[in-house]
Amino acid sequence: MGGERKVYTLAEVSQHNNSKDCWLVINGKVYNVTKFLEDHPGGDDVLISATGKDATDDFEDVGHSTSALSMMDEFYVGDVDSSTIPTKVNYTPPKQPQHNQDRSPDFFIKMLQFLVPLLILAVAVGIRFYTKST
Repeated sequence: MGGERKVYTLAEVSQHNNSKDCWLVINGKVYNVTKFLEDHPGGDDVLISATGKDATDDFEDVGHSTSALSMMDEFYVGDVDSSTIPTKVNYTPPKQPQHNQDRSPDFFIKMLQFLVPLLILAVAVGIRFYTKST
């Protein structure tokens, strides 16, 4: 890693996104992992699917060994311009409608769910009793 470091934009790195030319961005560094695709224990699809974005979270979620981390040096090609990586957006769930406590249609539905099967059972027992006695 001697000499001046090359700096790439995320758009430049994103162009290397197939099995013949595969680059990844991990921890602000750019790696050309094309030669490693066949040897990757998780398969080449895992690496190819991590192209075109900051793959740091994907890489760290797996929990790579120290030997895997030391192998990364041979694939290093430069750094990524951090201003070209989109900032992470925290997920905020959509606001749920407020329930009006004054109305209680839930009670009516629950009563129907209880009474309708009971009514069907009563009708079935009545029919059985009527047809058996004649």
